[in-house]
Amino acid sequence: MSLSPQFGSLVPSQGQQILQGNYLQFNGAGAGANNFAQQYLPEIYEQEVERYGNRTLSGFLRMVGAEMPMTSDQVIWSEQNRLHISYENVLTGGAGTNTLAIPVAAGIVNVISLNDTIVILDPATGTEAKAVVTVSNTLTGALTVAAYDGVAIATTFGAANAGLKIFVYGSDYGKGSQIATNTAVAGNQLPNTRVSVTPNFTQYSNSPIILRSQYTISGSDMSQIGWVEVATEDGTSGYLWYLKAESETRLRFEDYLEMSMVEGEYNQNAGTLAANPGTQGLFSAIQARGNVEVGFTAAAGLDEFDAILKNLDTQGAIEENMLFLQRQTSLDFDDMLAAISGGFAGGTAFGLFENSEEMALNLGFSGFRRGSYDFYKTDWKYLNDASTRGGIVGVNSIEGVLVPAGTSTVYDQILGTNIRRPFLHVRYRASASDDRRMKSWLTGSAGGASTSTLDAMEVNFLSERCLITQAANNFVLFKGI
Repeated sequence: MSLSPQFGSLVPSQGQQILQGNYLQFNGAGAGANNFAQQYLPEIYEQEVERYGNRTLSGFLRMVGAEMPMTSDQVIWSEQNRLHISYENVLTGGAGTNTLAIPVAAGIVNVISLNDTIVILDPATGTEAKAVVTVSNTLTGALTVAAYDGVAIATTFGAANAGLKIFVYGSDYGKGSQIATNTAVAGNQLPNTRVSVTPNFTQYSNSPIILRSQYTISGSDMSQIGWVEVATEDGTSGYLWYLKAESETRLRFEDYLEMSMVEGEYNQNAGTLAANPGTQGLFSAIQARGNVEVGFTAAAGLDEFDAILKNLDTQGAIEENMLFLQRQTSLDFDDMLAAISGGFAGGTAFGLFENSEEMALNLGFSGFRRGSYDFYKTDWKYLNDASTRGGIVGVNSIEGVLVPAGTSTVYDQILGTNIRRPFLHVRYRASASDDRRMKSWLTGSAGGASTSTLDAMEVNFLSERCLITQAANNFVLFKGI
């Protein structure tokens, strides 16, 4: 006969030995797996193993930018144009002539005056000539010039050469000359008159986006204790598991605040996303208005990096710059610097860090000087994390960014005056009654909220912000190849 149900069984062994059946396994699965319903207490590690270390990614904007309130749906700023007069893609006339044609189009106006002295360059061949302007048609962009060497312009540069560059370097008047005050007739400047150059500005704008997140926990689960001790990056601890989930939701949202400012894109979809304008993030701004370096490698030595410096010379020439790099690009810089470590390459003044090398190192930066520029280099965790940009390598991967330090002067449309702002800064919506920089609030009836009959606690997060990237022509984006 058999007893039913059986509450236990004995399996005899022929000898005294240690068998697998003598031990309880708590990592099994299925109905036959062991659990806590037995008399022996296992050795339990209460704390989670932090196998990924600090998982948060934010911190980049805190190092290089600032945050300022705003009260509108759009931020508009103006940036200076270049001071001196120059034109590209200028066309020469027929054989033996001394005429040039500036490609006048939308946004391009001929402001070269009579008696202006110009340099004429052919970037393809390096040919150069200097000349005086004798006729300037402000409507069509046609110029007649007299070369100082007496050779016809079309002879020096070739007839119908459309790839020339010209720029004004001064003027040349005869004795006793006078500048008349009358204006152009039929587009041609009368003898000895000058074009009054009215400066233009380039206007940019960005719009904030609204970021939201929520975590919900029922009242019953809030009051249930666990055997695993909570430990998160923000110092949350205890044996209530919802604390961990709520904390990680907050940390994830804080990372999103930064990642959205870096990765943001304008909305080009007029269909289902019409109500979401999008925003221009750092990467998008640099690719649209800045400099992109593709395939940087230490194998090229200093030549490739010096090419970047030469390009910076043509822009704002900001003396101090910060490099935020992924691991391989950071190693490439180290290899490049190691190749010139003979002592002749110069040091770094650490002016950005109050001339304290220790302060720079404490913040994770190492510095070097090349030419008239100081560079402070650090790893950017966002580009190394396997769950974000670190999981993308090769073509079009983002390998680093050069950010100018300091501030820029811009014209504020709202204030109606010139103001100084960090090149990179965040604007968030705020007024006297509501601050939307980073809002969090509780709803429901659990957790002390008592705002409704819902037997749960809802933790809500909200922010409304955008990133302002000013003078993007001084930024460099490093991309893979």
